[in-house]
Amino acid sequence: MPVEEDRTLRALGLERAPREHPLLYPGAWPRDSGLLDGGRLLPLDRLVFEDRVPVLAVGSNACPGQLRHKMAESGVVTPVPMVRARVTGVGVGVSAHVSRMGYVSNSPVLAPGTERELFVLWLDARQLEVIDASEGVPRPDGNFRRTWLPAPDVRIALADGSALPGAYAYVNRHGVLHDGAGVPRAHPGQRALLTELLATVPGLRELFGGSPAEFCERARADAGLCARGTRLFARQKLVTACGLERYVGATRTP
Repeated sequence: MPVEEDRTLRALGLERAPREHPLLYPGAWPRDSGLLDGGRLLPLDRLVFEDRVPVLAVGSNACPGQLRHKMAESGVVTPVPMVRARVTGVGVGVSAHVSRMGYVSNSPVLAPGTERELFVLWLDARQLEVIDASEGVPRPDGNFRRTWLPAPDVRIALADGSALPGAYAYVNRHGVLHDGAGVPRAHPGQRALLTELLATVPGLRELFGGSPAEFCERARADAGLCARGTRLFARQKLVTACGLERYVGATRTP
């Protein structure tokens, strides 16, 4: 008799949440599509869920450990389908704000012609409320707005060869950090990013200390300090538009 595969997040190396370990941001992503069911990632029997809302994950929402943490915190225990997709037209930039979770997060940027592997979360109404709240969507001063990205501007191709008519993504209200020439910069991973920012952004070390670990520790302890860091990015003229602002307020395709 064959031995049943261990599908727990711990066995798959997907258990740790960046909310608890900020230097691991954006956390470990699955190798393939799956159904997040509590502490397990199970195989999926389909890739499209018509009764749910498709949300493109470009950061820690694609980390099962983080996703489980967010849902459990709100008492939500229903399974979440996570579908790996080839996405053309969206890149992963750097949010122009310091998160109170202790990291500087990924943020979607317009990237015409660029293809990369991302995850689509298929969320029911309650799950969508949880993720919206975690991104600050309901608050007028929240960090992100949930925005519909339509095809063909953004192509989301699934493993069976089909494509979605679009998906929601969380667009940063603050903009994104640029590369020095006004182009949105790519996110190299949390430790590398914080090391570079602390070495090059005047005033950042005075606020957050001299190491990535100290940055995370100080940011997690002080929401006001995070706001000061966010204002510092803007004051140092490090911020540009992500290019997806044009879609804010767009209507979802039926």
